[in-house]
Amino acid sequence: MNQKKEPIIVIILRIALGLVFIYSGLTKAIDPIGTSYTFDDYFFSFHMSFFQIFSMLAAWLQPIVECVMGVMLITKIYTKLTAWLFLLLMSFFFLLTAWLALAEHLEVKYGYNFNVVKDCGCFGSSIKLTNVETFLKNVVLMVPTLVVFFYRHRIKESRLTNLGKILVIFISCCVFFTVEAHSYRHLPIVDHSDWKVGTDLTKDYVDQDLITKSVFVYKDTTTQKTVELTEEELMKLYDTEEGSAYAESLVYVEDKTDTIQKFERAENYNFTMEDSESNDLKSALLNKNNEIPVYLLFMYDLDQVDMDGLQGEDLSKIVKYCNDNDFHFYGITNTPRAEIDKFVKENKIPYEILCCSYYDPAKGPYFVRDAIHSSPGLIKIEKGVITGKWAWRDFDEVLE
Repeated sequence: MNQKKEPIIVIILRIALGLVFIYSGLTKAIDPIGTSYTFDDYFFSFHMSFFQIFSMLAAWLQPIVECVMGVMLITKIYTKLTAWLFLLLMSFFFLLTAWLALAEHLEVKYGYNFNVVKDCGCFGSSIKLTNVETFLKNVVLMVPTLVVFFYRHRIKESRLTNLGKILVIFISCCVFFTVEAHSYRHLPIVDHSDWKVGTDLTKDYVDQDLITKSVFVYKDTTTQKTVELTEEELMKLYDTEEGSAYAESLVYVEDKTDTIQKFERAENYNFTMEDSESNDLKSALLNKNNEIPVYLLFMYDLDQVDMDGLQGEDLSKIVKYCNDNDFHFYGITNTPRAEIDKFVKENKIPYEILCCSYYDPAKGPYFVRDAIHSSPGLIKIEKGVITGKWAWRDFDEVLE
């Protein structure tokens, strides 16, 4: 008996579902460290912190599984097994995101505190979705998942031999693993972070100060017209005899203040860069008028910083270069000040480490952790704009 043909709509849904999984896996594969942070957040949220030791392993495995499943579905390799895998995985994601959406609703509306993860990380950092949006996305994806599952017997298996199928799976694993390995050792191939090169930090991280201009209003008794003078302009009148004579004809009316720039709170105003005396250097360093380049060494947790990168010869050369040229060089971390001082003393750190003190391990914001997925990692800032970004293994490129 001939097998019925696969309907066109099933073909379309099958390929679309496979492509979504490949894209989802790739967005995580290009940033395995960021993906591990997402797993950390999930384990913390579900009071399973003891599983965080497996976060990095999960961050390597999940993207490969998603990508390979997508390849298998599109190429029709082991279709019945693949259909079952998609159903099981999507059912898990569906229930998980349903709970996240409900928990966030209860937190916002009724004050519950579930420490719910705010960004599921389904598409890495390339597409950020709320928990409700993530749940609705999975509702949509359940449709092709169920269609593929119920029509799995009508999807004609690939003509490849078993060896050929295994080779396709193996090559796919190698390709996606290579992408992960490169991103792990360096930085994400595509940077979707809020601190990517070219970002103007003064827009979202530094408050826009109130700028006013005070003027004095006078009446010119000679012409009967009113004139407005700043204090500086008024003082200059007395520098010459002609100006002094003119000043004698002026009668004070009032003074007024014009607003040139309104005060605006930055979206990420709670990002701080506090020195050892609790002075916030953010406004001074991340400033369009700051002509001196700023090099920031990010180490979000000093207990987990890679000491090979921190004590390497390349970093020493960078620090010396900054000192010789009077450039700003600082470390920055989320670690509390008392631990910073101890760390600096024990490791003889020759530069000051700033503290971003506004930090909740459960809910973030994770400014220092998410700025660069390398610990340590270096970011160069000029006039408030990021002009360079390097993982510690690439510090030899900084001075090139």
